Amino acid sequence: MIKTLDLNFLGIERAIAAFIVDTSEGPILIESGPYSTFPVLVEQIKSSGYQPADIRHVFLTHIHFDHAGAAWALAREGAQVYVHPFGARHLAHPEKLVNSARRIYKEDMDRLWGDMQPIPEGRLRSVEHQEVIKVGDTEVKAWHTPGHAVHHITWQIGDQLFTGDVAGVRVHPEDQVVEPPCPPPDINVEDWLDSIKTIRALKPKAMYLTHFGKTEDIDWHLQELERRLMEWSNWIKEKMEEGKEAEETVPEFKAFVAKQLRDMGISETAIKQYEAANPSYMSVSGLMRYWKKKQEREQS
Repeated sequence: MIKTLDLNFLGIERAIAAFIVDTSEGPILIESGPYSTFPVLVEQIKSSGYQPADIRHVFLTHIHFDHAGAAWALAREGAQVYVHPFGARHLAHPEKLVNSARRIYKEDMDRLWGDMQPIPEGRLRSVEHQEVIKVGDTEVKAWHTPGHAVHHITWQIGDQLFTGDVAGVRVHPEDQVVEPPCPPPDINVEDWLDSIKTIRALKPKAMYLTHFGKTEDIDWHLQELERRLMEWSNWIKEKMEEGKEAEETVPEFKAFVAKQLRDMGISETAIKQYEAANPSYMSVSGLMRYWKKKQEREQS
């Protein structure tokens, strides 16, 4: 059985999820959320019939704070943490990760994400592409799916996938919108499109999105994600060609996205949820960085 845990990020429902999967050897947790929501995670684990110390295996899709920020606290309780090889070293030595994030979030860093402590290397397990981890009667297979982040893994259990951010943001399953979260530093549109092909080829019956929950209309969902990723990417490129910097582009982009959602009948409450799960200023920064790096490669 899979249970979706709503971590109530910033007091907003359906912004960040974690998932408990029952196995014959106890529960596994997919995603930890940020440490700022750790008290909520603990409550949700207990309401699922477990204690935090019962979580012996934590599978992270990638190391961004909203997905992995509380993993250290679970490791302290005895959990093994499974992560992409490129991400493991940052969890063992998070100083660079934290300092980089603090430059972005400044005084909001602690409010948004909370603390992040090192995870002992003995508690970290780097997982290779297509490697299978067996926990009791459950097999968890890793698919390296870069594009949103170079250290991104989609986890497969049977015909169900836990897609982190690579399958996008869809706050409500009934919403006919899928947003691509595009934060810096390593958005790569070409890699992302290849990862969508990987997911499509697996023919999942369901995807579990960290932002947010279960979705089953896979073909439409992935087509919409591809379409919107290209639309957003090209929109940002046009602003750059006009000579605009991120500071003036962010409010325009936020208004552009909000208008799209309103035109589709999305409620104002849901628009706030989308913005909490996928802040506009992060996508502007990430896509501008992508285009600048792409131009530099082409000119070299």
